[in-house]
Amino acid sequence: MQSHRGAFLIALDSLLDWSVPKHSVYLWTLPMFHANGWSYAWAMAAVGCTNVCLRRIDAPSIYEAIHRYKVTHMCGAPVVLNMLTNYSESKKLDSPVHIMTAGAPPPAAVLGRAESLGFIVGHGYGLTETGGLVVTCAWKKEWNHLSANERARLKARQGVTSIGFSEVDVVESESGKSVRRDGSTMGEIVLRGGSVMIGYLKDSEGTSKCMRNGWFYTGDIGVMHPDGYLEVKDRSKDVIITGGENLSSVEVESVLYSHPAVNEVAVVARPDKFWGETPCAFVSLKEQLEETPTEKDIREFCKAMLPLYMVPRLVVFKKELPKTSTGKIQKFLLRDMAKALI
Repeated sequence: MQSHRGAFLIALDSLLDWSVPKHSVYLWTLPMFHANGWSYAWAMAAVGCTNVCLRRIDAPSIYEAIHRYKVTHMCGAPVVLNMLTNYSESKKLDSPVHIMTAGAPPPAAVLGRAESLGFIVGHGYGLTETGGLVVTCAWKKEWNHLSANERARLKARQGVTSIGFSEVDVVESESGKSVRRDGSTMGEIVLRGGSVMIGYLKDSEGTSKCMRNGWFYTGDIGVMHPDGYLEVKDRSKDVIITGGENLSSVEVESVLYSHPAVNEVAVVARPDKFWGETPCAFVSLKEQLEETPTEKDIREFCKAMLPLYMVPRLVVFKKELPKTSTGKIQKFLLRDMAKALI
């Protein structure tokens, strides 16, 4: 349940943080029912934007709309970014398009490819319970001189609270104590601010579980860097515990996305009698490859970039990974598939 005040705050906050000018042209690839289009269903009306809608979300339709209507802004989950950068007929845009991505931690490799095509990528973090994006990867001009890979790595972090929101922290779930700001100590992400929901409808128990001591407990796992920037590591249910070590599926996925043959990837836990759980990677490959990698090739690629315990023990190739209507990969289905492969 959202309040009118919260909806008003997040709509104006979203415009201010993204610096959206009046009479922009906004392309809808993000579903409007997903947190009210991250609040832009209202926000774009406030500055008189033109709204461009599509009958289907695919790369040819998106690029055709961008060129035909002179699109200036759009939002999309990382899966949309990945689709646009892997399109075989993609070429550098005639004019820059601002694209805001969120919904899942975007791999640095995908961000880098998007920017090379002329997309100006913004990155934020929020939930349906916050009405939109309340954490933003605020860019610092001193980062402009860094290499493309380093810029993409920094932009892959979720960032700091937007101007109209109060606080974000990473804490120990039980004690509520802040974790060390060292970029490696993981904890649960908590938020508080004016656009946090009133609660879950007719679910006082569910509300009380996630609202504690004035904070909204997100269920997401992250780290806080020394410069105060948040980085999401995983959903708590997606963390893989192998041999007593907490393994972030997102970190493994980020490495796999840098493989030139990989289109999409999701890493989930697969039960193991000895280790408890081991990482299992589901991979879809790009079309029209000159050489198709094998499972061994993918694992060797990971071994060169990850500690051995993080390397997927099993790689499963699929033509397409299952997704929700908002473009998120359905990991719960993949976990069931992984269990069936024991």
